[in-house]
Amino acid sequence: MVRYSSVTAATVLLWLCTAGLVFAEDPYIFMDWNVSYGNMAPLGVDQQVILINGLFPGPKINCTSNNNLIVNIFNHIDEPLLFTFAGVQHRKNSWQDGTPGTMCPIMPGTNFTYKMQVKDQIGSYFYFPTTGMHRAAGGIGPLSVQSRELIPVPFDKPALEFDVLAGDWYNRGHKALKTVLDSGRSVGKPDGIHINGKSAKVGGPAEPMFTMEAGKTYRYRMCNVGMRTSLNFRFQEHSMKLVEIEGSHTVQNIYDNLDIHVGQCMSVLITADKTPKDYYLVVSSRFVSEIMTCVALVRYAGGSGPPTAQIPPGPLENKVGVGMSMNQFRSFRWNLTASAARPNPQGSYHYGGINITRTIKLVNSRGSVNGKLRFGLNGISHVDRDTPVKLAEYFGKQADVFKYNLLKDDPPKDEKTIVLDTNVVNATYRNFVEIIFENHEKTIQAYHLNGFSFFAVGMENGIWSPDKRRSYNLIDAVSRHTIHVFPDAWSAVMTTLDNAGMWNLRSDMWERFYLGQQMYFSVLSTEHSLKDEYNFPDNGLKCGVIKDSPLPPPYVI
Repeated sequence: MVRYSSVTAATVLLWLCTAGLVFAEDPYIFMDWNVSYGNMAPLGVDQQVILINGLFPGPKINCTSNNNLIVNIFNHIDEPLLFTFAGVQHRKNSWQDGTPGTMCPIMPGTNFTYKMQVKDQIGSYFYFPTTGMHRAAGGIGPLSVQSRELIPVPFDKPALEFDVLAGDWYNRGHKALKTVLDSGRSVGKPDGIHINGKSAKVGGPAEPMFTMEAGKTYRYRMCNVGMRTSLNFRFQEHSMKLVEIEGSHTVQNIYDNLDIHVGQCMSVLITADKTPKDYYLVVSSRFVSEIMTCVALVRYAGGSGPPTAQIPPGPLENKVGVGMSMNQFRSFRWNLTASAARPNPQGSYHYGGINITRTIKLVNSRGSVNGKLRFGLNGISHVDRDTPVKLAEYFGKQADVFKYNLLKDDPPKDEKTIVLDTNVVNATYRNFVEIIFENHEKTIQAYHLNGFSFFAVGMENGIWSPDKRRSYNLIDAVSRHTIHVFPDAWSAVMTTLDNAGMWNLRSDMWERFYLGQQMYFSVLSTEHSLKDEYNFPDNGLKCGVIKDSPLPPPYVI
């Protein structure tokens, strides 16, 4: 039976007022999403994909810092569904985080309204489904948070902005991929790369995806929305000026090519200063044995002539590998003089002068449990429960669902042993923590932390030790929410856990996420105050052991 409910703007505003979520004079953006199956051929093979309002990629969310987003999602597919808005920090509001550990899923034939605020942030992000292997089928779209008019941006306003959502793709459907993983095997290599759901080849037929006018400058917001493959982006005969990474304005270095790893987004400026004709945007795979390449046509308005068949070679084709990409990461610097979402320089937060209160070292692992492939962190392979861990904790049913702190701050000596369990770590509210990601495998890793931005302070080959802190960038490391870790290498980040709630730290390689390479930080405020965390929303879904539980006493100011 279909059980969609009718939700009007007035109803949502009443909910918000009741929950204390209305912020005076902060505008509202309302969106209705109908999520359904449809047939498309991203790589030329017709298959079932997930569409939002009939689109893949889905509709763009274009908002401004402090806007309130009201997204009413109608689930027309045949499986439970959740969306996360990766990079949107959901201040005090992990209820809307869209992960299986924080929310009950939207069941088939029902709808749910996300209510969230892009508080004090700007930048380039994307949204996607987190349930099952839905990310492999689509349901992905761009999310841009603009700076408010009174906040100066450190570059002239571009003529237009273009969204570039590129990623690897499988010609097998998401259900087939899930069956493979559930049987204990890997899904293997992807079949190709798409750009905005299309996969043109050099010299092949293609309609222009982006159109520029000679003499003007354009902003390209580029994201790697794939499943497992790092990508290299480059424009034929055009250089890229990097201006933003995941919500931080950067020092504006010039690049001929940029590596963007899974889950990451960057903004570049391209000036149309070449001969008016067609050119290629080239996206190719990195750190894989067989190179996959896809192109999109960039057209000069009024120009004539096809793009040349000679495309700029990628780094791997030039026999430049990890070293080049690691040095590129080190070249990314926070623009300390640029304004942020608030009217103050984004470099005014001197993270390098804060004492570290806790160091957590995470080592990824791959192994077999009961004859089936699993992935983990520090020997724990996360298992989701029927009751989201955030709800179990809030409703006082934690002991019935999970135990805290099975994962220790240091990895076990026996890295081959993996234990299946629900992986929740207690974290002290407002502590300043250092997280070390160490990769002993032969494949690159990519991680995302919900609810926070962190400072990506270091990255080197080998094993991390405390003396490595001498190499950290404690002045102008970029504040972001993703980090990659090269094979037999480590990466270090620092952050203040100042956002109360339950927050997912995960591998952004979706096979690894699905098979357990993730965890949750429980960041509790002892004051139980609305100043620190919102109450369970009036329209919140309940499931599992708390399905019929009464609400706990509400937080108050």
